[in-house]
Amino acid sequence: MSLALVQSRALLGLDAAAVTVEVHLANGLPSFTLVGLADVEVKEARERVRSAIQNSALEFPHNKRITVNLAPADLPKDSGRFDLPIALGILAASGQIDATKLIGYEFAGELSLSGELRAVRGALAMSLALHAGRVVTQLVLPPDSAEEAALVPDAQVYRAQHLLDVVQHFLARAPDAPPAEPTSGWARVVSKPQIDEMQYLDLADVKGQLGAKRALEIAAAGGHSLLLMGPPGAGKSMLAHRFAGLLPPMTTDEALQSAAIASLGGRFSLKRWGQRPTCSPHHTASAVALVGGGSPPRPGEISLAHHGVLFLDESDCSRVPHWKPCASRSSRV
Repeated sequence: MSLALVQSRALLGLDAAAVTVEVHLANGLPSFTLVGLADVEVKEARERVRSAIQNSALEFPHNKRITVNLAPADLPKDSGRFDLPIALGILAASGQIDATKLIGYEFAGELSLSGELRAVRGALAMSLALHAGRVVTQLVLPPDSAEEAALVPDAQVYRAQHLLDVVQHFLARAPDAPPAEPTSGWARVVSKPQIDEMQYLDLADVKGQLGAKRALEIAAAGGHSLLLMGPPGAGKSMLAHRFAGLLPPMTTDEALQSAAIASLGGRFSLKRWGQRPTCSPHHTASAVALVGGGSPPRPGEISLAHHGVLFLDESDCSRVPHWKPCASRSSRV
């Protein structure tokens, strides 16, 4: 078969839109063309995929005209997450793996030149998109990304460490051939995270400051913002860093939402699962760093503090919406 279709997903803000990687091999002058509103990072996949296939002792179709289309064409695509589906599409179109076995799977992963798979951003957002859309499919992801995506309830996630681990699972075999033995690099990832008691800085460590402690407790109970003002060394930052410990434990839905945003920003860690984030940007941070933006759009500190605490230390409150100008020596929680 000279045409192969492989499913993947692109990140668009907090959404993970479905992307079909179409690979076509044709006779003609040898070339490798990649289309579909691909960013520079995606276009560089041509060299990574070529080297990964060759260094994995697989055959790269040098004498063919290779056309890769990332559909839909009007959806921006970035990062190296499409390396793995592009490589699988080339192998399926050249008959080295069974293209029919790829149905029911979605792939994402960056390839090294040796064929090793590297983690990608937004794996949790991909899994959440499948869960929200009630799409029954199986995700194949690199290490770390697979553990992250498996946090979503009922997710079917597989971890692959190398391109060969994926290829062996989808090899074309004769009907009477025995099934291949699973490799050590291919495994189903099942995660049942428990939101245990988190280790926050304890407000009980602060001696005195009874009035400030009472204000923090009231703000935490009502979900209010808090403004701390005073001279340097009065204890504003010390109190504010302990504010998250007064908040109630996160629910599973809150933990998933917070982790998905952290994953998009590249800050997610399994060790901090279920822990309310405390974001403390520098007082010289730009508006884009606070609100988010850029090309492609990335979450800012306000979004990264979702279901947590946004701590503006030594801030000028005139930069904060709905606040009047105040002294520069202040902290807002």
